[in-house]
Amino acid sequence: MTTISRVGEVVFPADPMVPQIYRVRRNRRETHDIFTLELEPVSGVEALTFAPGQFNMLYAFGVGESAISISGNAGIKNKIIHTIRRVGTVTTALEKLKKGDTIGVRGPFGSSWPMQVAEGNDVIFVAGGIGLAPLRPAIYHVLANREKYGKVAILFGTRTPDDILFNRDLHKWRSRWDTEVLLTVDRAEPGWKGNVGVVTHLIRRAQFDPLNTTAMICGPEIMMQFTTVELLKKGMSADNIYVTMERNMKCAIAFCGHCQLGPKFICKDGPVFRYDHIKFWFDQREF
Repeated sequence: MTTISRVGEVVFPADPMVPQIYRVRRNRRETHDIFTLELEPVSGVEALTFAPGQFNMLYAFGVGESAISISGNAGIKNKIIHTIRRVGTVTTALEKLKKGDTIGVRGPFGSSWPMQVAEGNDVIFVAGGIGLAPLRPAIYHVLANREKYGKVAILFGTRTPDDILFNRDLHKWRSRWDTEVLLTVDRAEPGWKGNVGVVTHLIRRAQFDPLNTTAMICGPEIMMQFTTVELLKKGMSADNIYVTMERNMKCAIAFCGHCQLGPKFICKDGPVFRYDHIKFWFDQREF
């Protein structure tokens, strides 16, 4: 039986290509080019449930749509959060949305972070720039179920101190006795007293057992490549390292082919991959 939802007099079928209507609850500025949209379903639309690591297609009416990872807490219902960098026409249109405006949402799509697989292990999160956003739901999950995991380390690198995301969350996480949080910036500014350098340098300082750790990584491809190299040097196994490859996605259902990576489609088989499953592509110079 086909499930439908109603908005006014318009009937929307439960089709993966048909967006559901959501309303902007809040548009919060994070940095000069990054913002967070907090969305809620309009009357008659069932709230989305998602797994950490999945993404939605956000549709700015009259402009187009873009694949955006979900950055909120999967445990909170009737609210969905996306943290977005302004990089093109669609994201510029999304940035201009105000409270009460409507937006089209398709999803959630894709694979998720290995929350159950990681149970009993130490967990290390490594994020570069806006890469902290797709990791945040997984961090929320681990900290909400802290007794199921070993040591937890969150390593985060940005270009400058002004580019640091989620300051409130970071302060809260750093205040926990059972969680290690290490920050670094590429370029220091006056008053910065923290680490300077690439995020991979923090791996040497993090406390975790390489033989009993699950790593989750998100950032630019080159950053993820060097992070995996450092983790492998540390003694981790490639099958305990996970990366997310959200990029170039257009349709989210492996129809258009824009996100094809060899025999895989990032939107259907990913965006989260176990590293040993896509290691060949990381080793390609053109990648």
